[in-house]
Amino acid sequence: MQGEILGIGFLLLVLITIFKGVRQVPQGYKWVVQRLGKYHQTLTPGLKLIIPYVDNVSYKVTTKDIVLDIPSQEVITLDNVVILANAVAYINIVSPERAVYGVEDYELAIRTLVQTSLRSIVGEMKLDDALSSRDEIKAKLKQSISDDIADWGITLKTVEIQDINPSGTMQQAMEEQAAAERQRRATVTRADGEKTAAILQADGRLEASRRDAKAKVVLAEGTREALEKVTQAIGDQELPAMYLLGEKYVDALRNISESGNSKIVIMPADIPAAVRGIMNNTK
Repeated sequence: MQGEILGIGFLLLVLITIFKGVRQVPQGYKWVVQRLGKYHQTLTPGLKLIIPYVDNVSYKVTTKDIVLDIPSQEVITLDNVVILANAVAYINIVSPERAVYGVEDYELAIRTLVQTSLRSIVGEMKLDDALSSRDEIKAKLKQSISDDIADWGITLKTVEIQDINPSGTMQQAMEEQAAAERQRRATVTRADGEKTAAILQADGRLEASRRDAKAKVVLAEGTREALEKVTQAIGDQELPAMYLLGEKYVDALRNISESGNSKIVIMPADIPAAVRGIMNNTK
């Protein structure tokens, strides 16, 4: 009976020993093995053998790309403007033993390194450059931290700037500035329009005045020619001249009487005498 118990115990010990000595590493992981507390080897995916009770799997590290979200932080630009910036980094662990033994917490270390580098890069740029130069910031950021994390056996695949925006107070100031600029442009455009309209109106009045002057000259020339022809036709005869002047005089009186502002029309008693008086005054 006692022998059977010993046999069962020995069998269990053998099974436990085999279980501890045979390890199956899944795809996408690497296991770091320590022997008596010291780094011994790194197990790649597949069925692996280690020495039971001597070797120990201390770390299980993924070989897949890791996405690190970099928290948002306040950054002061070269022109003393506060902006909010955050990023995301994609890393891959190439040497698990260097990652676990080279730094206490590689994820925290990389986040802190990205934040520090981002503050340094943006701090050397003005606000307008920082808002419009994401690709430049990304390139500088990747270059600045790639060498540092390479010492930890980690490769930086890429880093992206998620958001880079002015603070709430600065956004309000920028909106007010943009509104003022739009108002200024509208005022300038309206003033230019009014100026152009005034110039066009003045040009129109000038052209109309020139045409009126030419019309008066033409009318005066026509009147002069008509008077010369009438004078030549009448000669020294008084009666035709009296008739023409009397006809003009009657027309003028008729126009006065037809006017809406005219209330009383005074007619001379002797129209021929009036005409003779006009002719005498014109001589």
